[in-house]
Amino acid sequence: MKMASLSAAAASVLLLVSANANAADLPPQPAAYVPAVATAYNWTGIYLGINGGWGWGQQDPLNIITNRFDNFSLGFSGGVVGGTFGAQIQAGRVVLGFESDIDWANLKGSSNLNPSVAGGLLGLVSATTNIDWVATVRGRVGYAFDNILLYGTGGVTALGAKTSLSLVPGGAACGAILTGCAGASRQIGAVIGGGVEYGITPNLSAKLEYLYISAVSLDVSHHGEVRAGVNYRFGGN
Repeated sequence: MKMASLSAAAASVLLLVSANANAADLPPQPAAYVPAVATAYNWTGIYLGINGGWGWGQQDPLNIITNRFDNFSLGFSGGVVGGTFGAQIQAGRVVLGFESDIDWANLKGSSNLNPSVAGGLLGLVSATTNIDWVATVRGRVGYAFDNILLYGTGGVTALGAKTSLSLVPGGAACGAILTGCAGASRQIGAVIGGGVEYGITPNLSAKLEYLYISAVSLDVSHHGEVRAGVNYRFGGN
């Protein structure tokens, strides 16, 4: 009986030693995989960019030359392209900042018209109007969904407007009424709009926005612009 017990104990010890030896021969188990923690997109920083798009609207070409005419509106349209500078800071999902831009513009329109002065008809003339630059300084308020930013914007604008009048056969000689048949004006006004911006990389983003621009109390010029742009931000992630 004792011999049987000793044999069983010896067999158990041998099995345990063999199991430990086999375990020692096995390759080490790899460490458990821990997924990397994603870093939230950060919109904070100072940025430079380029933008371009299309504008259309109405302008009173005669008031650029003189305020003696009654109100008249002439439609115009054309392209804009320029540069952007801005800065912003993100707190939670809210993004606050400002943006300024200056764009070369080719917003043109022309029409034959019979203007009046104090209710009296002047005669048939051809009017051409042109906005050749637009600048804005705006605040921006946005809400970030990681690398997608929805924002509203508003501020002040300045633009350069030009008008020229030419004779239409049988029409009045504009020089007989005016000291000149052309004029230029720097107009000051307001701008409001909104857009969406997408973060392509931590520093590079693309945007699409709409701006409504009015000058001189809406009486002389008002138009809308759809712009696309690319910004490079210094800072952020």
